[in-house]
Amino acid sequence: MGPKAVVGLAGALIVVLLVLSSVYIIPETHRGVKLRFGELVQTDIPAGLHFKVPVIDQIREFDIRVLTMDLPSRQYLTVEKKPLDVNSYVAWRIRNVDQFYRSTGGDEFRARSLILSRVDNGLRDEFGVRTMHEVVSGQRDQLMNTLRDRVNSNVVGEFGIEVLDIRVKAIELPGQVSENVFRRMAAERQKLAQEFRSRGQELAEGIRADADRQQTVILATAFAEAEETRGAGDRQAAQIYADAYGSNEEFYSFYRSLQAYQRTFSGKDDIMVIDSDSAFMRFLKDPMGAN
Repeated sequence: MGPKAVVGLAGALIVVLLVLSSVYIIPETHRGVKLRFGELVQTDIPAGLHFKVPVIDQIREFDIRVLTMDLPSRQYLTVEKKPLDVNSYVAWRIRNVDQFYRSTGGDEFRARSLILSRVDNGLRDEFGVRTMHEVVSGQRDQLMNTLRDRVNSNVVGEFGIEVLDIRVKAIELPGQVSENVFRRMAAERQKLAQEFRSRGQELAEGIRADADRQQTVILATAFAEAEETRGAGDRQAAQIYADAYGSNEEFYSFYRSLQAYQRTFSGKDDIMVIDSDSAFMRFLKDPMGAN
């Protein structure tokens, strides 16, 4: 290859490089700005194929999609001076690329810091005029909508940023306050439980006393009925014995004597000294019981 061919090839390569460095593409999800010698010469460059002056021009691209940012947990005071730990997030996007670049220098981190500052001040103001019940449930949606409109009206014209939504993810009591609240709730529950126990014990004592009274009445009634039945039985037995004795006095006397002998002589080691002429021994001396 001769010198002319080498020079021609080098020239063609330089031309290709110049053409390639003169062309740039902006994605559909982005918008761009053109800087020449560090100065802004074109803003809000749409998506597509564009040209620039090599080396002299510099292109900056910015994402115009909806972005979300979690805010660090912050503590705010309600109108009752009660502290609350709040976790929230912000949904935002770049609305005016020109204003965004001029106010932030195209630094997304700076833009996030500016939004965080505005939202933080807004939350502090909104919580400061509401009670705990209102910020937790009663007026929570109203609070978020009011705060979004307020912050958005500030940052749109100042930074070219549109705040689409601000939401509170969690509202919690600080650790020490939560512990005190839980301790107070536990004390209230213990007091209520003690009241129920005392009331139950009182009812139990009443039921137990009534049961004891009923037991005493039942036992007394049963004892009276038993004594009455026993008395009637004794009367009936005495009458039967009397009737039996009257019908055959001789046999009844003989039967009673046999029972007396059986009870008297049942013990083998018993010793009795009895006159043989006594009435007790008459049936032993004479089976007919003659004296």
